[in-house]
Amino acid sequence: MNRILITLLTGLLVTGAGTVVAEDSAETGFEEAQRQQFRSLDEDVQSLKKEVLDLNRDLFLLEEELLFPANSQVAFFISMDVGEYFDLDSVSLKIDGKEVTNYLYTEREADALVRGGVHRVHMANLKTGDHELIATFVGKGPNVRDYRRGATLTFDKGIGAKYIELEITDREKKQQPEFVIKEWE
Repeated sequence: MNRILITLLTGLLVTGAGTVVAEDSAETGFEEAQRQQFRSLDEDVQSLKKEVLDLNRDLFLLEEELLFPANSQVAFFISMDVGEYFDLDSVSLKIDGKEVTNYLYTEREADALVRGGVHRVHMANLKTGDHELIATFVGKGPNVRDYRRGATLTFDKGIGAKYIELEITDREKKQQPEFVIKEWE
């Protein structure tokens, strides 16, 4: 009788264990299906994100072409060489007597210029013909004194894009900054 009870109990335990194993397998299969579905969904989201970024880039380029067509485009850049005698605070640009931009530089931006960076400070559409550019530079000059200097350039805007650089350099002989405006070829 004890043997029969032991056999029955062992059978029930084995059957119960098989049910638990089957339930664990079913749960594991369900979890794996959920993980696979999540991975698929994540891949779809990443793909859509890439497509949106590509579309945004294309729209930006199209907007640039529409707002600034190449035949009337003029871009103005600021650059610095050394920067020992001048710490740039701001620059103001006037084209044909109208103020078009006034840019205030952060310490980080001015440092980037000193290290060789170039900043596109303004972009405009101009008709063909002669134009006058007046640039006013404000900052700290020699002996940490307030410094305000201007530079002027009369340029001919022809057909096609034009690029103009406003360059701040150090003049070692005079120990003063020099402000030069030049056209890129």
